[in-house]
Amino acid sequence: MAQAGSKALEPIARRPGEGEALWFNNDLLVFKATGDETAGGMVVLEELARRGKVTPLHTHPQETESFYLLEGEALFFVDGGEVALGVGGFLSVPPGVPHAYLVTSETARALIMITPASGAMEAFFHEASETATEHVLPPETPLDMERISAAARRTGAVEILGPPPFAPPS
Repeated sequence: MAQAGSKALEPIARRPGEGEALWFNNDLLVFKATGDETAGGMVVLEELARRGKVTPLHTHPQETESFYLLEGEALFFVDGGEVALGVGGFLSVPPGVPHAYLVTSETARALIMITPASGAMEAFFHEASETATEHVLPPETPLDMERISAAARRTGAVEILGPPPFAPPS
């Protein structure tokens, strides 16, 4: 039963291809559940990324970021060590823990869960992204670290610690 003055939660159902879509860091991000829809409980994103997608080393001060790989493979750098994950692999990174990841297969598809949903991560993704014109990978472009860094500073959702910690491909 909802408390007086609180918003009652409704079931959320999104079919494949449904949900707000953004092009972020050469990926397709699709919101499957937002913080508003879950009363701040979580944000769920479906990410489609291509080989070589990489993130800078970073932390999230307020939220836990969890990954469940649906397709493909990725290498995660977490708190000084590396973890390779494939289909069915799961990783949960608590607030303040340094991490980054690199897609090592042709493409990878993952569910990313952000808990709790403070609103900062959603604001970050919106500021650092473009609205996707369709639910496909965007045209590949150089990474706009200036835009990503500015969105991180404005929203407080991400603290960028440095460049990606992975060895260059041989």
